[in-house]
Amino acid sequence: MAARPSETRSTFAAYLALTKPRIIELLLITTVPTMIVAERGWPGLWLVVATVIGGTFAAGGANAVNMYVDRDIDKIMKRTEGRPLVTGEIEPRNALIFSVALLVIAGVWLAAFVNVLSAVFALVAAAFYIFVYTLWLKRTSKQNIVIGGAAGCMPVLVGWAAVTNGIGWEPVVLFGVIFLWTPPHFWALAVKYRDDYSAANVPMMPSVDSLESTARQMLAYTVAVWALSLAFTPIASMGWIYTGVALVAGALFTFYVVKLLREPTPKRAMTVFSFSITYLSALFIAMAVDQLV
Repeated sequence: MAARPSETRSTFAAYLALTKPRIIELLLITTVPTMIVAERGWPGLWLVVATVIGGTFAAGGANAVNMYVDRDIDKIMKRTEGRPLVTGEIEPRNALIFSVALLVIAGVWLAAFVNVLSAVFALVAAAFYIFVYTLWLKRTSKQNIVIGGAAGCMPVLVGWAAVTNGIGWEPVVLFGVIFLWTPPHFWALAVKYRDDYSAANVPMMPSVDSLESTARQMLAYTVAVWALSLAFTPIASMGWIYTGVALVAGALFTFYVVKLLREPTPKRAMTVFSFSITYLSALFIAMAVDQLV
């Protein structure tokens, strides 16, 4: 008997959820502007599309493996109890096959339609996220997201390599910007769900340290990312559009974290989390506009 259209849509939605599309969106926001900076202009529609497709498959595959590995703790946490491997919408074996297939497709696609170096960076990012963060650090160290967050920095290397088939100081600095941005971004969200992490025995910083201490560390990372984002101007010869946005957005990001330090509450933390997404998006969009105008 053929599956009903509603069942097909439900199955598609479940597999899509495995890839964590919201996270992928954020990764792609950093990829395309980096390509524009590397080209000092628009790098071409096909190259952008091909890189985005390959990056989406790589990130989606890694995220799906993460859900496969974490299905035991996902059912304990309220934030993740609706994920398809917890609800039974997808069998674990099928999820693993799906994730591996995505990773294979990503590597082959990027190597064939972009270049081998971009494929290498994309698969290294996936491997780091799976083996270093998911399988090792997440359940063993409160520095899990600090070190493991390096996987989320790799799209800038993928984007740069896609255009130049090489590497340079510019993408390394952008890697550092995202690396420093990740702890205050994720810890802000983890403040709200610290009880979930404690119940699942995951040593996320806010669940094993005081909110005050977490906020102090977030402030240190935020000031550092602000400084590095401004240092990108001379390193990459950026113009006034990027520099102005980096200056103002960094000041606002710091302001919100300072307010969290003075009033360390989940409500303040979620304000920081929401603005952190706006901050990174604004920074990279300004980067692209700066080079295209």
